[in-house]
Amino acid sequence: MKRNKFLLATLALFAGTALFAQEVEEETNSLDEVVLVGNRANNRTVVNSAVPVDVINVEDLIKQAPQLTVNDILNYVIPSFNSVRQSSSDGTEHIDPVTLRGMGPDQVLVLINGKRRHTTSLVNYQNTVGNGSVGTDLGAIPVSAIKTIEVLRDGAAAQYGSDAIAGVVNVVLKNAPGGEASLTYGQTAEGDGETYNFNGSYGAKLGKNGSIVFSAVVSERKKTTRTGDHNLDIYGDNFAYDFADDPAGARAADDALIAANGLTRDDFKFQIGDAQIRNQQFFVNAETELADRLELYTFGGVSLRQGEGFGFRRLPNEVPSESQSIFPNGFQPVLKSNVNDYSNSTGLRYKTLNDWNIDLSNTFGFNEFKYNVDNTVNYSLGANSPTSFYAGKHSFLQNTVNLDFSKKINQNVNVAFGGEYRYEKYQIEAGEEGSYKDGGSQSFVGFSPDNAVKGDRNSVAAYADLGLTFGDFTADLAGRFENYSDFGNTINGKLALRYEYAKGYSIRGAVSTGFRAPSLQQKYFSNSYTDLYVNPDGTQSLVTKGIIRNSSDLAQNVIGLDELKEEKSVNASLGLTFRPTSKFFITLDGYFIKVDDRIVLTSDITDPSLEANGVSAARIFSNAIDTETKGIDLVVSYQTRLGKGNFNANLSANVNETKIVNYHFPSSLTVPYNQYFGPDQVNIIETLSPKVKGSLNLGYSIDKFNFLVRNTYFGKVTKDGYPWGSVQEHSGKVVTDLTVGYDVTKNVNFTIGANNLFDIYPDEQVYENSYYGVFKYAPVQMGVTGAYYFARLNFRF
Repeated sequence: MKRNKFLLATLALFAGTALFAQEVEEETNSLDEVVLVGNRANNRTVVNSAVPVDVINVEDLIKQAPQLTVNDILNYVIPSFNSVRQSSSDGTEHIDPVTLRGMGPDQVLVLINGKRRHTTSLVNYQNTVGNGSVGTDLGAIPVSAIKTIEVLRDGAAAQYGSDAIAGVVNVVLKNAPGGEASLTYGQTAEGDGETYNFNGSYGAKLGKNGSIVFSAVVSERKKTTRTGDHNLDIYGDNFAYDFADDPAGARAADDALIAANGLTRDDFKFQIGDAQIRNQQFFVNAETELADRLELYTFGGVSLRQGEGFGFRRLPNEVPSESQSIFPNGFQPVLKSNVNDYSNSTGLRYKTLNDWNIDLSNTFGFNEFKYNVDNTVNYSLGANSPTSFYAGKHSFLQNTVNLDFSKKINQNVNVAFGGEYRYEKYQIEAGEEGSYKDGGSQSFVGFSPDNAVKGDRNSVAAYADLGLTFGDFTADLAGRFENYSDFGNTINGKLALRYEYAKGYSIRGAVSTGFRAPSLQQKYFSNSYTDLYVNPDGTQSLVTKGIIRNSSDLAQNVIGLDELKEEKSVNASLGLTFRPTSKFFITLDGYFIKVDDRIVLTSDITDPSLEANGVSAARIFSNAIDTETKGIDLVVSYQTRLGKGNFNANLSANVNETKIVNYHFPSSLTVPYNQYFGPDQVNIIETLSPKVKGSLNLGYSIDKFNFLVRNTYFGKVTKDGYPWGSVQEHSGKVVTDLTVGYDVTKNVNFTIGANNLFDIYPDEQVYENSYYGVFKYAPVQMGVTGAYYFARLNFRF
């Protein structure tokens, strides 16, 4: 059956070559568009830039493509970009981590209109992709507010500061008059995961030359369930032993007990899949002329998200007798989140009489994550336990002031320089007592007063860019000095060169140094959490563990860790660009990224010295590894007239590999290295993301019809179930998107289509990695949603 699905996908692909074209893809309609990233001169285009930049026309994509969030859009149009929804992973279910070029979520810098975007307050710690990192929530930016997205696939810390080791994502907001809106409904082939989405924007003139654009998104995505037919001994007291010795007999005996209680095995089915998410998002982008040569601009907004995800089910044999009166048949806790995000950038732009551009701005961002746990108990409270708890919250605030100067000296020289001051603050607030006392609420233990913390820091920076053109040769130079109040100074530089050796043909390359400051979240986060533990007899139990702060006495003096310091990187790239005609081009770029002192979250440390201090198992942030990443990006774009319509095609691919090349273990460490940074953590860094990913996008528009077919290949990944599972390779898969749109009138369009048309899933997990069959699929590659079908009505007014 899988072979037949692959054959159908291939046939659809080749049929699309003759019939369809895509008028919405990244480079095709942006060949001559000036980009904001790459250098601060703002006079370079996608084709003649010295470093690779993709420009995504989001306005067209949200009209036609199946994807409706920034994460999902980029995941299917930029092969070096990855974002996978996670299951049963606490807060990470509610904010999807994203990666670029196989690096961490915190090694990608996000800008809006060229201004630094704040990160979330969430630390990913559930052994998912990006474990131990703090990323930026792209899903908090309403797609209806976006004109284009620019992705700089090159190290840019020397230009933009911390977090830009892997590259930069710059979101360019709409700024033109006019209105548009869309209504979308969809659901999966399984009949769940329903989505309701409204997004719209309206722009008007503001003053003589200004504009103001209001944007909004209101959406809901309901949960999905993708659990297997689990082989759990629901009422027994030693299910692993029973099923290993006599699986058929043990299951029959267990089924008899289930029936005796008037239930079926479905009553104990785990909820495993995508969390339910509701969003309300509002943005404004405005600019107006205050006086001759003086402009005021402001943009930003609010994102309010409510999420519901599921923890591990507690079976009847796992519920203490004191709590069985509340949940006699066990229970599956529900983690509810309220994620509130606020942002604003306001500034003045002034152009002097001698053509210097001066930009003074202030950018504010705030992210708050509140937790509530429902359908749960605190075992220590027995029959009197509440079933709902407020489990606390964490928040992150960032405020950045920039003063920039730039000028085009002449046709051959551009210069830019400026300064930056940034203030950051991180806070954890304790939950109610019952959520953390004596083991706390099951599934998600609330933050205790010991976890509660307030930490802040500031940084100052000075930077300069120089762009030079000598005939067919261009050079960009950048340098940046930065001082952080909590770890000191760093100086970084970048040199990018491009030579057009024949008209339309060029060679380009860049080399740079970079850094990433340890986030305040990595410095100050601590908690207790529930995890699986392998008992000496091979059975598994749910146990409570913890993350302790790197600066704590336990980490510094007992384990012997050094204080967190910045990651240091070296980036190098070399590429070729070919543009023989205005409608056809090819870019091929190779890259190398070396990161020293990479900040990671350790495995579970169970050192006896920790137990002596009342900690059974702990994880700690540490500069534990050095990594090297090597890869190649390919982009091919072509457009032409075909019959009476317009045809275009885009082929893009990424080949990428990350390896750990060195470890930094404390000399005083008394536990095995596998416990400090074990195979499961190595797996997340090296092999849990596809090393090969490619996409072929074809489309055709004729008269009132437009068509899109897109095949995306997600390469194989390896998942290591250490310490209680095994190593499994998940083979590569092809996912097909297909949409058909019809213009009902000049201003009304109706589109239907599918993401993952042929209902492709990752390979099923081997039994030992699936928690007795519960987790049928691992959330890798394209995720575990399967086919998704939608209908959309688009309006212009």
